[in-house]
Amino acid sequence: MSHVGEPFTLPPRRMPGIRATGSRVGKFVRRLWSTPEAARLGWLVLGLFAVIVATVVGQIWLNAWNQPFYDALAQKDLAAFAQQTLVFLYIAGGLLVLNVAQNWLHETVKVRLRELLTGSLLDDWLGPRRAVHLALAGEIGVNPDQRIHEDARHLSELSADLGIGLLQAALLLVSFVGVLWILSRDVAFVMGDQTIAIPGYMVWCALIYAATGSWLSWRVGRPLVALNAERYTREAELRFTLVRVNEHLDAISLHAGEGTEHKHLREELDRVIGVLQSIVRMTARLTWVTAGYGWFAIIAPVLVAAPGYFGGSLSFGKLMMAVAAFLQVQQALRWFIDNYGRIADWHATFLRIKAFRDALAALDVVGEGFDRIVIEDHPQGGMAFDRLELTSAAGCSVLDKVVIDVPAGTRLLIVGPPGSGKSTLFRAIAGLWPWGRGRLRLPPRESMMFLPQRPYLPLGSLREALLYPVPSRPHDDEALRAALHRTGLAHLTPALDKTRRWDRELTLDEQQRVAFARLLLHEPRWVIMDEAIDTIEEENRRLVLSIFEKELAATGVVSIGRRAALNGFYHRLVHLALHSTPCPWPSRVEARRIGPAAAMVTGNALDAP
Repeated sequence: MSHVGEPFTLPPRRMPGIRATGSRVGKFVRRLWSTPEAARLGWLVLGLFAVIVATVVGQIWLNAWNQPFYDALAQKDLAAFAQQTLVFLYIAGGLLVLNVAQNWLHETVKVRLRELLTGSLLDDWLGPRRAVHLALAGEIGVNPDQRIHEDARHLSELSADLGIGLLQAALLLVSFVGVLWILSRDVAFVMGDQTIAIPGYMVWCALIYAATGSWLSWRVGRPLVALNAERYTREAELRFTLVRVNEHLDAISLHAGEGTEHKHLREELDRVIGVLQSIVRMTARLTWVTAGYGWFAIIAPVLVAAPGYFGGSLSFGKLMMAVAAFLQVQQALRWFIDNYGRIADWHATFLRIKAFRDALAALDVVGEGFDRIVIEDHPQGGMAFDRLELTSAAGCSVLDKVVIDVPAGTRLLIVGPPGSGKSTLFRAIAGLWPWGRGRLRLPPRESMMFLPQRPYLPLGSLREALLYPVPSRPHDDEALRAALHRTGLAHLTPALDKTRRWDRELTLDEQQRVAFARLLLHEPRWVIMDEAIDTIEEENRRLVLSIFEKELAATGVVSIGRRAALNGFYHRLVHLALHSTPCPWPSRVEARRIGPAAAMVTGNALDAP
């Protein structure tokens, strides 16, 4: 663990080279550019390019204005001075309009780029079953919210700033190198009786000066890429821990665990501070180069052009014109120096986003070459388990009957001891756990509703929670009130349209009864429960189970739990247990066969119970 005040060191690892990074960025951009929303961003970029070109042209005119203006000052020509002042106002006015337009387009590109990137990540993350599989995917699946929200925002803003800055620097360089080359003709060195003129002398001086500064910046600042990547990982872990503590405040207080949680949070904070201090030290070293380069750049062009001025070949106006052109070339060439820290930050953020997208893509092939459960449609709309085995790190979970056919309307109870794979079976029926053997014949997906151990109540009003996942589903208020009354929640009817954190305001028993009220409104043909009944009090349990004897009498029920009592409600009883024979299981080493991205994803994923 890194402590405050201690230098943070990273394990040695090889960062991708320029060619590899360029290839990755190219693939990443092509994928984003293939989306329909990219056209709007493309027009904005095109408009921004036109404004930047116009601005560079205006700056060339402004540079040419230096010669007559400063010559008029040197000659004390008041009329010429007044005329050139008026010319300056025209040029400056035009550049002001272009600056405002460029700033608006620049910020708009940031907004649209973030919309495009975040939307694309959401599409990938919330693809069928991907989010739940990613949650089991080890470190990369711990904080998807951090990557989708913060990393996407940061990458969008940095990409816009750096990309537009690089474009402007490149256009300035191309434009003013020509100006500087022409002015270099008037700079000559007098040695005795000989006059020596070096073609493009000031251009070569500018290039050597910028190349030296860029090389020093790269040498000093390259560890910032790895440090920034580590920083974002640590920041995400701290944010996750804070959110988790906030969501479990009652339980923490009940156990008087504030001291323990404070210690954990402090440890996470110390890790963040350790990385930040390393970044501060590295940035200070880089500042020696960037700031020193900037200060010396004030006098460097005058020193370079001095031989021509003191030799008489450069007038004062031409000297100032040469200085301005040199500074423009320097500004373009020093773009890398001034932005090396931000480039390192961008590179680290890009690698995090790229790894996240690669991980999502790799989820489709995780566990290839290992047995998977065959999912088929049941011809009569029922449910059947045919030689079903569920594979997990704990072993193979099997039912005590080889073939089980559950006709429509049948109520089946599956019981098993803790650790026998009950939740794994629940996930398999839902299509969230593919690993195992045998066949599952299921009714149409839209005819099934699932009740997990802890029900999900979305953010929003109680009405939206009842109608989830289709909040616009047509139901009148009377039907909603009747569903609440039927499940013993009549006291909640006045709060139908109130927006609250219902998952915190309601007890677990009440939350489960909201889920049963949701069943009444959706009227599914099948209900699959994972110990959902066990969390409801005895009196309320009888109340919700009576729904399947009256309103949902034709609905089939598959209940997975620990209690074996039938009580006349269930038609059949089946037991689930762990098999004594070990099962083939895609371990970390075997998972790497499917490729680097998938191996990265399966670091801890396939060891989940």
